[in-house]
Amino acid sequence: MADNLKQLRARIDALDLEILKLVSERASTAHAIGKLKDDGTVYRPEREAQVLRRLAQDNPGPLPDKVVMHLFTEVISACRALEDAFSVASLGPRGTFSEEAVVKHFGAQAPVVLCNSIDEVFRSVESGNVGYGMVPLENSTEGAVGRTMDLLLSSPLKICGEVLLPVHQNLLSTGSDIAAVKRIYSHAQSLAQCNRWLVQNCPHAERVPVASNAEAARRAQDDAESAAIAGRSAAGHYGLSVLAGNIEDEPNNTTRFVVISGQEISPSGNDKTSLVLSTRNVSGAMHELLAPLARNGVSMTRLESRPSRTGLWEYVFFLDMEGHQNEEKVARALEGMRELAAFLKVLGSYPVAVQ
Repeated sequence: MADNLKQLRARIDALDLEILKLVSERASTAHAIGKLKDDGTVYRPEREAQVLRRLAQDNPGPLPDKVVMHLFTEVISACRALEDAFSVASLGPRGTFSEEAVVKHFGAQAPVVLCNSIDEVFRSVESGNVGYGMVPLENSTEGAVGRTMDLLLSSPLKICGEVLLPVHQNLLSTGSDIAAVKRIYSHAQSLAQCNRWLVQNCPHAERVPVASNAEAARRAQDDAESAAIAGRSAAGHYGLSVLAGNIEDEPNNTTRFVVISGQEISPSGNDKTSLVLSTRNVSGAMHELLAPLARNGVSMTRLESRPSRTGLWEYVFFLDMEGHQNEEKVARALEGMRELAAFLKVLGSYPVAVQ
């Protein structure tokens, strides 16, 4: 048995060296490709999505696809950093779900610039201070993030990627007794996501909405009678204990984040196109406006209304459809919708989130 163990460990050592050599060769090859690029663009979401999908498809096990994609996301991140360690703006302070979404999508080698608001994330990218931004778009429990939608409508930036992040909320505090908690800080959406749990377990605690869950954790660290609802990473950053874990009312609670930049993305083979539009004020306008999708065999995956802020009871509609705007059937559908819409803006075509 001892000899078998020794042999297996020797085999692992040899495999580790082989993996190291292959990773180094991959990094050198990626660096060489970077030198040949005409436009100097380092981040190619369509190419990275294709790589991760292929690896998941060809994964022989025993590692789950999710683990394989995480490993290769970090390999890609490290290779990308050899060309240019571009920064990504996200909502701060440290420990937000937005920051987690950056790491999930770009890997740990992408420097994160933490912003005080979603508006500041957009401004940072628009000004060129950072290459990309990560902003929340919608939550499976609480719906759309209105400020992100409003800024997408007015900003010249495009959506160039999406991230689906499972959101597990936790009650964090420096204290040790849930019954002693008198106030709970969190983002308004997180408070809503945990409403039933709070009613049952902290019925008398004051609920205080703040700009982010990480800001809630920062406030809770100074007062044993306060708590925060946030992710587990925030507990480590701010020296808090987890009084209760996974307190969200819906176990499949997920937030969809989008990556914003000025970059146009080529088709990856499994894409989504987002747009915002408004109808003319005539009977049956919405039905007619969506008819080009059916005629061209394009599936709509999301339709959401939002006040236009240009007049009382006037609305714009945010729509997601399957496919890339450069694909023939999608291009035909968009052309037909433009002829009927009072206003139409394509927010971007980008790879469907790789799970």
